[in-house]
Amino acid sequence: MNREQLIRQIKEKKSFLCVGLDPDMEKMPDCVKGEDDPVFAFNRQVIDATLPYAVAYKPNTAFYEAYGLKGMLSLKKTIDYLRDKEVFTIADAKRGDIGNTSARYAKAFLGKDGDFDFDAVTVAPYMGSDSVRPFLKEDGKWVVLLALTSNAGSSDFQTAEGCTPPLYQRVLETSRQWGTPENMMYVVGATKAGMLREIRRIVPEHFLLVPGIGAQGGDLDDVCENGLIPDEAGLLVNASRSIIYASSARDFAAAAAQEAARMQQQMSRHV
Repeated sequence: MNREQLIRQIKEKKSFLCVGLDPDMEKMPDCVKGEDDPVFAFNRQVIDATLPYAVAYKPNTAFYEAYGLKGMLSLKKTIDYLRDKEVFTIADAKRGDIGNTSARYAKAFLGKDGDFDFDAVTVAPYMGSDSVRPFLKEDGKWVVLLALTSNAGSSDFQTAEGCTPPLYQRVLETSRQWGTPENMMYVVGATKAGMLREIRRIVPEHFLLVPGIGAQGGDLDDVCENGLIPDEAGLLVNASRSIIYASSARDFAAAAAQEAARMQQQMSRHV
């Protein structure tokens, strides 16, 4: 899915919601645990329930790798199920290594002849340009580069005192020369919404993937006020736990739909 297609979906659904598909057997409802593939059964019902309200889905690969080969087969079933749904797909894999290794990671998650063929993959920038550029060589695919994350330890490096400019700003300034608004997005945590205005000054046209709404306490209206691009949105706001675990009972899919619809209604006021 290219930028134009993504913007069109945002306008049609009046939504820039990204649903994180992070299946955890300890949190999943008992009614799916008896299925031959409980992870895929859970994902499928969440996707069906939230599809009217979401423009993107983001499986975090750790939640599949944790179950070994079975988990990776569940991931493949999930991405295959999403393929004809006209949604943007992100492999939240946070890869990034020396160039030759990154090239193999790129082929694994983005390769059109591979098992997954995601639209995008999250990438860590710490090792620099040669660790990121191999992902950008995959035609029609996107890098979602970690810039300013919402976890407590982000202050260790990203916003550490004494760094001028802060490291996250240097990441943005430098990396925008590697890609374009057509193939690179940035991760910016919703709990850092106060910094979005400065981020928009540095990368005014790039899409931002914004986690941290819902369970992590980020405020959607603050994110929109500071981060939206007029007429394009320029945001994908991710919610995982608050949607997929809205209920731990048999009505989990209906509860997920209700929470996704609530977020879409809030987003519709901004697009």
